[in-house]
Amino acid sequence: MAGGAAVAAVGAGGALAMPASADEATEAAGTASASAAGTAKTCYKLTSETTEGPYYIDADKLRQDITEDKEGIPLTLQLKVIDSETCKPVADAAVDVWHCDALGLYSGYESFSQGGGTAPTDAPSGTPTDVPSGTPTGEPPSGGGGGGHEEPTSDTRYLRGTWKTDKQGRVTFKTIFPGWYQGRCVHIHTKVHVDGEWTDAGYEGGHACHTGQFFFDEESVLASAVVEPYASNTAERTTLTEDTIYDQSGAAGGLLKLRYDKRDISKGVRASLTVGVDPAATHDGQDAPQPGTSASASPSASAS
Repeated sequence: MAGGAAVAAVGAGGALAMPASADEATEAAGTASASAAGTAKTCYKLTSETTEGPYYIDADKLRQDITEDKEGIPLTLQLKVIDSETCKPVADAAVDVWHCDALGLYSGYESFSQGGGTAPTDAPSGTPTDVPSGTPTGEPPSGGGGGGHEEPTSDTRYLRGTWKTDKQGRVTFKTIFPGWYQGRCVHIHTKVHVDGEWTDAGYEGGHACHTGQFFFDEESVLASAVVEPYASNTAERTTLTEDTIYDQSGAAGGLLKLRYDKRDISKGVRASLTVGVDPAATHDGQDAPQPGTSASASPSASAS
């Protein structure tokens, strides 16, 4: 997709249409009032740009249900993409989402993203005899904290998908509540591509106008952590306030609005967010602020 790559064609029917949430209706009403009064130059804050991370695969699966056979709490992700200057919906954009499973593993990269489940069978044992000493010099490797891209090491593609926004800028994905791994809070990655063309071959050309991440509040994550298979995840978890990618700015920073039964989150979660983008800009994740160095992230996953 990005850089002229093509993806499979979209089937008839396009993206799911869905009604606006009460929050979005209130938000839109407030925006209209501000615009009428001439008190606002922009209708909505730009959603924060973040690093792409090492585990992106370009538009490999054109679909809305990305669950495959992964177990976890059902999650419906409802997004609305708008132009942050005009507040108009961005229609026919290609939206990518991808995230780890309940145990912290990314499809295509299981050998890199060890997660917090069962230890790999080929894990080394014993005490190393050649422990390095001194202070390291030079730049970190591209696959670590800098968020450099890594090539996939397997053919798995669970919890990844691309779909188009409808005339109202809306798109819906079916998936599971993500898990976690050392150094990062619970999150979902996203890219928004515009100015391309949907053809019989799929989405061609265009550019990424947004690369970001969606985040979950601590209450929901703690509720999920007692449900299997999340309860089997032994990785040390980073909280939302400790995370080096989330900028602590709420919805503008990608914090999702969540709805679920507080008595039993396992019944499912509905997550929604309005994503404000600049369609004329190019944000492929390389221009985003890089993660800080304070988190105790493992090198293979710190930027994902």
